[in-house]
Amino acid sequence: MLAIGAAVLLLLAACTGSNDRPSLIGRPKKHTTTTSSTTTTTIPPTTTTLPIGTRFVAYAKPPQLQIFNQPGDPQPAMTLANPWLVNDDPTAKVPLLFLVLERNAFGWIRVLLPVRPNGSSGWVRASDVDLQSTRYRIDISLSSHRIQVFNGDQPVYDGPVAVGTAATPTPAGSYFIRVLIKAPNPNTVYGPYAYGLSSHSDALNTFNGGDAEIGIHGNNDASVLGKNVTHGCVRIDNNAITQLAGMLPLGTPVEITP
Repeated sequence: MLAIGAAVLLLLAACTGSNDRPSLIGRPKKHTTTTSSTTTTTIPPTTTTLPIGTRFVAYAKPPQLQIFNQPGDPQPAMTLANPWLVNDDPTAKVPLLFLVLERNAFGWIRVLLPVRPNGSSGWVRASDVDLQSTRYRIDISLSSHRIQVFNGDQPVYDGPVAVGTAATPTPAGSYFIRVLIKAPNPNTVYGPYAYGLSSHSDALNTFNGGDAEIGIHGNNDASVLGKNVTHGCVRIDNNAITQLAGMLPLGTPVEITP
């Protein structure tokens, strides 16, 4: 996963095979003021204190974040760089963040990891992360070819999507948005914007030397929406991805169901 930066740009190529690589949008800012959907919290949540519809995102604080298999393990299972670099470009820095799964009473937080296999989790020290809350979420139904975006209980968008073929299916599971990227040409198969997820293809191990990651992005052919045509990525309406690009924060939960 240390090569994840290169894989983020390759994920869009893995979806289509195109050589038009998207570019990173400037480093997302943390939300430091209370809004209707996202707030900063100074009180770490417990599994029983989360407001209904609210999830927490953990932003890494140290430049090297230690991930442990179990709370209190003497040695970390892995160490991830913070920020991580897109395509190993030192000017393209993205904050290292995770979706929070639970917190124990002894200063440890379990987070969803952007590593293989999909659904992997690990424990981080609560003192090593800042927590922020969000009420946004994305639900994608593969069988219905449908994406729904919510702010709490309020629907934000509902529309058709194109998903993976039988040979390269879109993997179902729980994920989160990890990076926002902008296509240099909005008229390509990527459309104007794309979100890179913490998800990885189960059919493709690598693509062009990088990990085959899954993304949500626009398209240049609206007729494919509602069909199984991709290498695993989720394509949506261009106007919708443009709207969502200015709305959804990194860390937004994404639930993909069969």
